[in-house]
Amino acid sequence: MTQAEAYRHLVRFIDQSYFHKKRCVNVITGKGTQLNGNIGILRQAVPQWLNQPELRSKIIAFSHAPKNEGGEGAVYVLLKRWR
Repeated sequence: MTQAEAYRHLVRFIDQSYFHKKRCVNVITGKGTQLNGNIGILRQAVPQWLNQPELRSKIIAFSHAPKNEGGEGAVYVLLKRWR
């Protein structure tokens, strides 16, 4: 999936989750660590995307998942209450 496709999927996922009154969702980015030590593109981009005004208006907070649930390869997103 390209970054543009991944972004569209993330926006759709957050929008649908918010509309269906979900309070916490898990976004899997994968760790994507490359052999040269660089961090995967989605792992870097998703937190930036979640801070964009289009999504931030529906989000209270987000954080990496606990190590036993994906660690840095997953992001928990706490959504605002749907009105």
